[in-house]
Amino acid sequence: MAIVNMPALSPTMTEGKLAKWLVNKGDTVVSGDVIAEIETDKALMEVEALDDGVMASILVPEGSEGVAVGTPIAEILAEGETTALSASEEAPVSTEPKSAAEPQAEAPKTEAKPEALKTEDAQTEAPKTEAKPAPVMPAVHPNNRIFASPLAKRIAGQKSINLAAVNGSGPHGRIIKADIETLPDGYGADGAKAVMSSPQQTMQLTSQDMASYQPQSDLIPVSSTRKVIASRLQQSMQDAPHFYLNMDIELDHLIAMRKSMNAALPDEQKISINDMIIKAAAAALIKVPGVNTSWEGDHIRQWHHADIAVAVALEGGLVTPIVWGADILSLTSVSAKMKELVTKAQTGKLKLEEFSGGSFTISNLGMYGISSFTAVINPPHGAILAIGAGVEKPVVKDGNITAATIMTATLSGDHRVIDGAVGAKWMAAFKNYVENPVLALI
Repeated sequence: MAIVNMPALSPTMTEGKLAKWLVNKGDTVVSGDVIAEIETDKALMEVEALDDGVMASILVPEGSEGVAVGTPIAEILAEGETTALSASEEAPVSTEPKSAAEPQAEAPKTEAKPEALKTEDAQTEAPKTEAKPAPVMPAVHPNNRIFASPLAKRIAGQKSINLAAVNGSGPHGRIIKADIETLPDGYGADGAKAVMSSPQQTMQLTSQDMASYQPQSDLIPVSSTRKVIASRLQQSMQDAPHFYLNMDIELDHLIAMRKSMNAALPDEQKISINDMIIKAAAAALIKVPGVNTSWEGDHIRQWHHADIAVAVALEGGLVTPIVWGADILSLTSVSAKMKELVTKAQTGKLKLEEFSGGSFTISNLGMYGISSFTAVINPPHGAILAIGAGVEKPVVKDGNITAATIMTATLSGDHRVIDGAVGAKWMAAFKNYVENPVLALI
């Protein structure tokens, strides 16, 4: 017998939301099967079964918020075992929201009808069902919950695909990315209805329409991830005295070096500009260790290696997976690690050690065309680097005006642990490594 408890999936997690059950009571599970999705203070995470057996009890219904870490949420029994939970402990299952499968529990009340009457009813109702077209079989559980991976759901939402019309090719009929990405936009959806229900629809209103106009809005529930982001960053702004340093940096040599390297690399190993920025920042952290620090109240912790957290935007907020030892990794290793971490973050499969801790953060919004911005320090780090877009601008060199690709970088520092002069030295070192990228590799 195995009791499944609410796991602690991050060091700051004290409670979470049981977002979805992927199995039902009575299902057979094998160790390693994903049985539930938990919304933590960092991301949507998958919970795996640690034992083989049958789902004997589901103690916490999906959608439950504020489930404390360590709370029993399910029981898995091996063959021949009996439940060790009392009836009172299994009671929470009855609080599950009603689903389409629930009316089956009331079936015995209708079975008392005479056989002839039941036959009459069946003959009367048959034309209604026969008139409907045969539906595409969706990947659902018996309680009508659609069984799909978080990444498949995200892609389906972006392409307005109705998941109920998709057949899943994953384990137990689960809908996966491959099932979605080849489908056309709007697959399985009522196009006219979707357009009319879109809140972004532009409407041409007359003066008479405006006379009866009423403001409209939606209330969006605050996820556990968003609550923790709000709490931690508010605390960061309150506790850490932020200061900001801006610097314009030329990217032309870095771009040329990247182009040369990628020409010799296979597609799966291509280097991004962000990979090279991570490597340059790591080199600068080793050169100016005063920025590679954390404030811990009665002492300052100075880190020996550059463990760089990189902000990744998800639908429900930000997560910051960490490239451990970026200063000692090769550039291709940094690139491979970033690809792996981004994929895991997008599919909710980051492990605890992959997004907890670190010594420094990079947030890059250049891909959105943002020229410059200031970022809030990610505790317990002493600083965060905000990267803007590279833009071609006129510059003066040796008295002549020429064009150069310029990027604005902004360092947010915690003044309790980093002085302005130390931050300025770090920015100068970072600029040197970006403008002379080969130095970061030797």
